[in-house]
Amino acid sequence: MIHDFLPVCREDMEKRGWEQCDFVYVSGDAYVDHPSFGPAIISRVLESFGYKVGIIAQPDWKNKDSITILGEPRLGFLVSAGNMDSMVNHYTVNKKRRHSDAFSPGGVMGLRPDYATIVYCNLIKQVYKSTPIILGGIEASLRRLSHYDYWSDKVKHSVLIDSGADIISYGMGEHSIVEIADALNAGIDVKDITYINGTVYKTKTLDNLSDYINLPSYDEIVKDKRIYAESFYTQYKNTDPFTAKILVEKAKEKLYVVQNPPAKPLTTMEMDDVYALPYMRDYHPMYKADGGIPALSEIKFSITSNRGCFGGCSFCALTFHQGRIIQVRSHESIVDEAVTMTKDRDFKGYIHDVGGPTANFRHTSCEKQLTSGILPAKSSLLRAYV
Repeated sequence: MIHDFLPVCREDMEKRGWEQCDFVYVSGDAYVDHPSFGPAIISRVLESFGYKVGIIAQPDWKNKDSITILGEPRLGFLVSAGNMDSMVNHYTVNKKRRHSDAFSPGGVMGLRPDYATIVYCNLIKQVYKSTPIILGGIEASLRRLSHYDYWSDKVKHSVLIDSGADIISYGMGEHSIVEIADALNAGIDVKDITYINGTVYKTKTLDNLSDYINLPSYDEIVKDKRIYAESFYTQYKNTDPFTAKILVEKAKEKLYVVQNPPAKPLTTMEMDDVYALPYMRDYHPMYKADGGIPALSEIKFSITSNRGCFGGCSFCALTFHQGRIIQVRSHESIVDEAVTMTKDRDFKGYIHDVGGPTANFRHTSCEKQLTSGILPAKSSLLRAYV
């Protein structure tokens, strides 16, 4: 196993002896192989299961050839706008254009398009019309059903409709992306992958569904703000992976968007596995001449100890993305990562932060009940590295 950055060009593929990637990950961020970056986690998890993953970071969306540099993947394209929603990345709350992009080389603005997830998918479809496209990341996750778009002041369809993609892996995605990959690898058509928790898909018929909640249609929520609010409240109530129902939303005549219940939270063992993957913990060397990636400096020597938030604050979307169940790493895993950091030549002797995306929650009083008996005792992740 080569311990290096994942391929970003044909030459990198040849060094690994690859003729074709299984997946090509298209991201709106520059390529940073660090566990604080979602694309790094998903690509390394897939690698741990034996899949060949290549990276196309910030392709030129005005040139369709930029999407072909690694060739057509065997199983599909993975598409993400990056660690942030591309519109939040580009504009202030006053809709003023930002002057820098911390996730781009040297902080240069303008290397990704507005609504990047949709634009990248349309770019791929121009060249590879039948290759499956799987969406992920915060932009797709929070736009998975019809939603109000602040920037255009309009209610928009699910990003699945506007992008032409086949399926969304919403939330953090480790479980669902592996299940999607295994299904595609087994020869299942992407249109038939309708049974995986943590996914959203399109369908023309509901004949195969039972025990689902029918949300108001897109046409209904466009006309009435109260109906839109009621629809979102139903979605919010169905963010628990153990009690959530299948949600169905009619997008167009004879076209439905179906959201399966969220994927189960990671166990402590699975969390440990994810953060023990062989990340390079740095940005790709090709960015060095441009001054590197500013976003990395904020988190390079920080440690993620937990996920999820039971706060449910009205101003925060974390519950909608990561869920309310706190997922934690073991003390041993955290210490191991801290020791790894001390070996970095740029380490100055202190770790900036140990915590999660909101408050530094560790566990609730009933955490032991949640992690014993209900969740699997043995990790299913990291086959190749354990």
